[in-house]
Amino acid sequence: MAMAALSLTASAQSAIDAYTLSRSDLRGTARFMSMGGAFTALGGDISTLTQNPGGLGLYRSSEINATLDLNFQSSKTATPSADIKNTQTKVACNEFGYVGSFYTGNEVMPYFNVGFSYGRAASFDRAYKASFGQLQGSLSNYIAAMTSMQPSGASGYSPEDLTDAYTDYNPYTDSNAPWLSILGYNAFMINPVTGNANYSGLWQNGTSGSGAVDVVEKGYIDEYNIDLGGNLYNTVYWGLGVGITDLSYTSSKYYEEDFNNAAIAKGPDVDGTTTGNGGFGLDNYKHMWGNGFNFKIGLIVKPINELRIGLAVHTPTYYNLSIQNWAGVDYGYSTVGSGETQTNRSFYETVDWKLRTPWRLMAGVAGVIGSKGIVSLDYEYRPNQSINMRDYNGYEMTTLNGDIKSYYKATNIIRLGLEYRISPMFSARAGYVYESQPVTTEFSHNELPVYTSGYYDYGTDPSYTVDKTRQYFTLGLGVRGKSCYFDVAYVGMKNDSEFHAYTPNSITAAAPSASIKNFDNHLVMTLGFRF
Repeated sequence: MAMAALSLTASAQSAIDAYTLSRSDLRGTARFMSMGGAFTALGGDISTLTQNPGGLGLYRSSEINATLDLNFQSSKTATPSADIKNTQTKVACNEFGYVGSFYTGNEVMPYFNVGFSYGRAASFDRAYKASFGQLQGSLSNYIAAMTSMQPSGASGYSPEDLTDAYTDYNPYTDSNAPWLSILGYNAFMINPVTGNANYSGLWQNGTSGSGAVDVVEKGYIDEYNIDLGGNLYNTVYWGLGVGITDLSYTSSKYYEEDFNNAAIAKGPDVDGTTTGNGGFGLDNYKHMWGNGFNFKIGLIVKPINELRIGLAVHTPTYYNLSIQNWAGVDYGYSTVGSGETQTNRSFYETVDWKLRTPWRLMAGVAGVIGSKGIVSLDYEYRPNQSINMRDYNGYEMTTLNGDIKSYYKATNIIRLGLEYRISPMFSARAGYVYESQPVTTEFSHNELPVYTSGYYDYGTDPSYTVDKTRQYFTLGLGVRGKSCYFDVAYVGMKNDSEFHAYTPNSITAAAPSASIKNFDNHLVMTLGFRF
């Protein structure tokens, strides 16, 4: 398989990064989460400021609340050689907000409301490990193939382009070679053969080996909302708002391979390879951060008291972002001994860029059953293939946006919420959410080359994950007093994904992969006051 160029300008981000920063979670008040977030047609909850601003129009009194979220995370990775479980616990303030309701005395629009809220739109916290007992190929061969051919089809990069041995030459800044190629060359992962521009990796006929990966991801998307809303004749409820987002994502990955009978260098200053033993560990760090904004508009129509119909549209979130990469390789071989090398001599390269997330369309219908029950159903459409990446100057990253269209498709989300009032004071709730697979069939079946680091690229992490469907199962209880309320919710999230160490090709054969089952269990509590 021929390797293709990512871009004609230096970059550090990928289509995978763009999708990661574009998704959102089920987050909000305990009542909102316990009913699966099916509030597009319901309103009357501060979380609707982030979903359907038209829900703000249903308020008849002012309100303030805060929400605490205890998240018990677990992940289980499975490979033919081992199953590994990883757990961690996180605590966060999921949401707090204020709604000011003002009676106008006007018959046409009796109430005008203002809302301010903070909400955690997404959490990136995840940790998992995997062990690969019998490798079928090596990352080093992937790097060798990439280094042996330039995007134009010309011969690859010479050793002089890649070496960090010269005191007055830094290949990371003084050449256009991929950083992953420079790392691989200086860690003896790739070695020149039959000419200065062709390279071989460590894997050859008769090689055997094992591998492992350890991944820790952290970060968040926080959203601050300012909304205005009101109602017309107590029948049509409208709202509009602006959201300001704050984003931070970090990823630390350590991927290692160990071999017997590998094709390793004869020595630091000796041409050619010989059969021997050894291995390497690739340590990658990535940090992405920035700010963005979006707009929301929504309506809720109540033709009769027992029926509500809701509709909301969110513009894309427009981000100004920065990304920073660093990587290092530690190695040990029977012929050249041990050592380590780092990208750009420990310098962190920072690249600024722009991201436009998908727009969102939400529709909902809710039935109010007397004074006892509520049934609410939502549908959301989110076209992931419309994600758009641009450089700092606003020029489109054509190849990366082409990758997005190849890898991702629209997500369809169904949300169902139920509430039953046991007594005037106590309510019981339940909900369910289904999110369809966001990736194309070709991507999920591993039929596409996946580029996360490549030509003219500061990126050094060739691994990626493929997300499958996501489901939420929710339960909750609520206690209502005259001026205060307390809600509690349990939220269980199940998501399957696959880890790939790099994209396989005809040279590297099968790349190491692992199935990941992610389970999040949330205990959510909201305390609120009405006045």
